[in-house]
Amino acid sequence: MTPPLLHVVLHQPEIPQNTGNIGRTCVAVGAKLWLVRPLGFRLDEKHLRRAGMDYWPHLYYEVVDSWQELTEKLPADSTMWLVENANGKMLWDAEYQKGDVLVFGCEGRGLPQSIINEHREHVVELPMTDVVRSLNLASTVNTAVYEAVRQFGGL
Repeated sequence: MTPPLLHVVLHQPEIPQNTGNIGRTCVAVGAKLWLVRPLGFRLDEKHLRRAGMDYWPHLYYEVVDSWQELTEKLPADSTMWLVENANGKMLWDAEYQKGDVLVFGCEGRGLPQSIINEHREHVVELPMTDVVRSLNLASTVNTAVYEAVRQFGGL
């Protein structure tokens, strides 16, 4: 199998429709989707179809039980970028490479502070006014993935 263009990690995602939209983005660009348990939904065929994920057979994805298992399975030579509203640099100021890892927290809590602290030098964010606490997860993933692809010069 061809190595994925990017690795997209969802840490404990809660909303199946967001995961479905993110999966579609991954299929569109040839990225691998990683889901870190616990998940806020089931991955059986009935639930996937209900969430609009009927293209799921085309998605290269893996579900892992923990952050530790994820980090053991990811390519050692890739850079891990945490997309989180945590006073990081702007998303477009990072320099992405093919094979990099884009990590996103769950919809309700974001990423655990321990993960943010561990990767502080690779935290990136999108600008927002003080009126908005966060952006939709699927929209944020789409923005980050396509910024990385833009930097590569396409697929």
